[in-house]
Amino acid sequence: MDDPALTRLQSLPSWLLGRAGALAHRLVAERLAEAGLRMGHHAVLCALAEYGPLAQAELSRTVRIDPKDMVTALNELQSRALVTRERDPRDARKNLITLSPAGRDLLHQAEELGRRANADLTAPLTPAERDQLTALVRRLVADR
Repeated sequence: MDDPALTRLQSLPSWLLGRAGALAHRLVAERLAEAGLRMGHHAVLCALAEYGPLAQAELSRTVRIDPKDMVTALNELQSRALVTRERDPRDARKNLITLSPAGRDLLHQAEELGRRANADLTAPLTPAERDQLTALVRRLVADR
């Protein structure tokens, strides 16, 4: 027997976007794992590549990772020589985080893995539909 309430639920944009988001997260996480990265690691590497050296607290705010979790992520990245952590010369109370050359190389690999994951996600769509989907979702999340 079909449940009309379930059918209505499954037709809601919020439900569909949630399912698509979960699928996207899984696909990207699986690809990043091939490089030994988690999504939080990738966010840290991206932020450092874009903004340059950042204070640890500022990096945490930028990528929206809890400061306690940021310490763990940075310890993991530093143990792999992907980032360096040193005292900020302007304020000795702060740690300044910098992307290392190895981190930059791994970020390029992660970007390719991300492209593959997104290609898998959007495989059922034409190139024009992919562009349209991206534009529509961007509008949904802009400035919210």
